[in-house]
Amino acid sequence: QVQLVESGGGLVQPGGSLRLSCVASGTIFSINDMSWYRQVPGKEREWVATITYTGTTNYAASVKGRFTISRDNAKNTVFLQMHSLKPEDTAVYYCNSHHVLTKQDDWGQGTQVTVSS
Repeated sequence: QVQLVESGGGLVQPGGSLRLSCVASGTIFSINDMSWYRQVPGKEREWVATITYTGTTNYAASVKGRFTISRDNAKNTVFLQMHSLKPEDTAVYYCNSHHVLTKQDDWGQGTQVTVSS
């Protein structure tokens, strides 16, 4: 059973930074593409960034240049470093794993990020 546990969310002022972490268990982490999504109440879940199992990264236009996704396969962990945060970045951030062979998708429970002065 795959488990994804996010941490690192919180309250930050506009222009500030946060680093989210997601620790995976129950899967061979190194052959999963890992992604971050976010969701605001009443809206659909929005893709934020992906790092493939080979290390290729992609970002949504709204966060490109401000957010960086990375992974540490030795620690089964994916990170989302967020800089220059804006109030519109406020959301629950979810970690997603996509197994490249089985195509199984799994989700974490989410961590709240609030950007407010």
